[in-house]
Amino acid sequence: MPSIVILISGSGSNLQAIIDAVAEKKIAAKISAVISNRPDALGLQRAQSAGINTIIIDHTEFTERQQFDQALAEQVARLNPDLIVLAGFMRILPEAFIEQYQDRILNIHPSLLPEFKGMHTHRRALEAGNRKHGASVHFVSNELDSGPVVIQATVPVLDNDDEKMLAERVLIQEHIIYPLAIQWFTSGRLRLIDNQVYFDNKPVKEIATWKNDTLSLPQ
Repeated sequence: MPSIVILISGSGSNLQAIIDAVAEKKIAAKISAVISNRPDALGLQRAQSAGINTIIIDHTEFTERQQFDQALAEQVARLNPDLIVLAGFMRILPEAFIEQYQDRILNIHPSLLPEFKGMHTHRRALEAGNRKHGASVHFVSNELDSGPVVIQATVPVLDNDDEKMLAERVLIQEHIIYPLAIQWFTSGRLRLIDNQVYFDNKPVKEIATWKNDTLSLPQ
């Protein structure tokens, strides 16, 4: 059974969606460990409640970033996962780490990439006057929020939306598309080869979309 390691920093709502999908056998894989760089992350409690191994690598205990990066790399190497999942992990992974696992690291970002890379995506979408917004699951590359996109979920931006309302609506969609992308990967349907996304052994020209509760598979 494929092994997943999940990296978190915060509340872990996407982590919970993944845990639930594994428990419901929607994802045929084992979560080998949840690793957090923050000892107070609520996501650790979610993992422990599900009987999942938790590991804390507190970044504040290292005087240099490189030391933390090395500790994380060593821990992940010991676990030897088939897939690494970033679920609200608020640390930038070092280039050497990404290069080692470049075809098996997934991240979810709260925007329709390539729009609004980085932080405060919902605020920026509102300020830009966008009429649609959403979330993207993508493979991780050395450039922030720029790896090949696997699937996107779209929501409308409503006239009365504030940042919190929009964020909550996008998060609901995140909880749908992230477990789905992970299921595709762990079942062998999704792969990254030479920076090209493959689905069912065919190169993807159009990414998957989830809109109005309707899934369009990659083409």
